[in-house]
Amino acid sequence: MSILIAGGGIAGLTLGLTLHQTGVPFRIFEAARELKPMGVGINLQPNAVRELFDLGLEAELDAIGVRTRQLGFYSKLGKTIWEEPRGTGAGYAWPQYSVHRGALQMMLCRALAERAGADCIETGARAAGFENTDGGAALLLADGRRIEGALVVGADGIHSALRAQMVPEEGAPVWNGRILWRATTRAPAFKGGAAMAMIGHDHLRLVAYPISAPDADGRVTMNWIAEKSFDPSAPWRREDWNRPADITEFLPDFADWQFDWIDVPALIRGAEVVYEYPMVDRDPLARWTHGNVTLMGDAAHPTYPVGSNGASQAIVDARVIGAKLLEHGISAAALRAYEADVRPVTTAVGLANRAGGGPDGVLQQVEDLCGGDFRDISDVIPQAELAAHAAKYKSIAGFSIEELNARPATIPAGARVS
Repeated sequence: MSILIAGGGIAGLTLGLTLHQTGVPFRIFEAARELKPMGVGINLQPNAVRELFDLGLEAELDAIGVRTRQLGFYSKLGKTIWEEPRGTGAGYAWPQYSVHRGALQMMLCRALAERAGADCIETGARAAGFENTDGGAALLLADGRRIEGALVVGADGIHSALRAQMVPEEGAPVWNGRILWRATTRAPAFKGGAAMAMIGHDHLRLVAYPISAPDADGRVTMNWIAEKSFDPSAPWRREDWNRPADITEFLPDFADWQFDWIDVPALIRGAEVVYEYPMVDRDPLARWTHGNVTLMGDAAHPTYPVGSNGASQAIVDARVIGAKLLEHGISAAALRAYEADVRPVTTAVGLANRAGGGPDGVLQQVEDLCGGDFRDISDVIPQAELAAHAAKYKSIAGFSIEELNARPATIPAGARVS
């Protein structure tokens, strides 16, 4: 009997590729009638890139993404707080990628269709719930169908129907009072190209990084996210997901952010369309495996987009599920073992992101200490303290350089589930 996957996003598709690699039958049920390249830019950390390389997708990643070489934090005055190399430049055995989320999803979809056949993904099939059965589990679809399988995995995102059945009292995602405006703009590269910048502080910030190589004029497709805090109790368009935004609602706040290395107002004005997102997450669950059914990705552990960890963790989830199936067979024991490995890590990451313990927490620290104005950052925060802060989050999120490089492959080459 097949493993049934609810959701054809990054999590579900990576799980499909992993199951195909290990010889496990599966079917993916995706709510959308047609998979389209939705979203904007994301980053893939080396722990996730390693897994995609092990799936044979290195050339495909290079075709759609940029190998990120640097991450920098800058005050609201454009002054450098901390810069560090990323990916192989930092000593990882694998790169970090900046990539358009939709391009990544479509690449994974194409790879899966080529390897397992296009009929392994059924679109227009929205998950509505699940049942545990004597011999496995059933996925309930919104059109009334009941599909039986060996296991069911909910990869159906932050508004997961399977999670709602597990935790019926949970309600809507939790908004923290921040709004994100996200877009891409053709703009000049900065800091040597392939660099990611975080500017500002907790109440007003901008993140920018290229998701294409520079053209002949040195211009790239620059992904950017503008963020502003509001009173969490104030009304806002909290559930208008992917709503095209009016830049006059936030552009004036960034009017003075014109530095010698980036022109933020020009970046905002240059976008063809800007999308508005509320920054939301959910409280960590005490469990997300119920018999022969489990959750993964945003259905299991949605978190604030801090530390470039969401898509990366979804990919790692898929590979850990595959590893546990190799160890325990196609069984509830495999799902429990997956949760035991992953849930403590994702809970720690989610709580750290809420508490300002992500790598960008240093921005507010500098704002509090000196208003973002300094001649030498070492007079404000010692370099050793900045380095320790950056290393701590990598360790919490599971991509410490030494630990990752030393860790054996999640799925051994040629391994098959018997």
